Amino acid sequence: MNLKLIPAMLFIIISTYAISQEKKAGPVIENYGKVWEIKNPDFKTDVNQEFKVVFDIMNSPESHSEINRTIETAARFLNMHAQGGVHVEQLKVALVVHNKASKDITHNEAYNAKYGVDNPNYNMVKSLMDAGVEIIYCGQSSKSRNFPKEELIPDVKIALSAMTALIQLQNNGYQLIKF
Repeated sequence: MNLKLIPAMLFIIISTYAISQEKKAGPVIENYGKVWEIKNPDFKTDVNQEFKVVFDIMNSPESHSEINRTIETAARFLNMHAQGGVHVEQLKVALVVHNKASKDITHNEAYNAKYGVDNPNYNMVKSLMDAGVEIIYCGQSSKSRNFPKEELIPDVKIALSAMTALIQLQNNGYQLIKF
């Protein structure tokens, strides 16, 4: 065999492998939360454990037509663990939304009135809630940022504050993930 061909052959093999593996969404949230499959990880996932997590969602993109990737983290969490063999019933997820992310949980009419476009997060938030994710909004942000309950996506819950919701959820065994 010509030794000069070995680097080219290795490049083709590695490229083919890299291309053949792609991120995928689902099975919990079909249109959001694409993740990579990790085959045979060294740190094994305990698929019998309950995973209770709360995401602290406070930032939002400057663009009014871009989805909030920190909200999408919840979709990735659900899909990743379901793809990894954890039953959906064992996944307990909550989002505590406040600060700049306040706009991301408003219904399309309210969002459109303020920003001239539909809320790019609307379908993602609805999909998360349909999957059992609890969306909790800071009452203090509601007042200070002028996003009343009437403007929120239906079934978003208002708390006294984000701090209150985060403390209560953590006291109930939810682990905080803040990105």
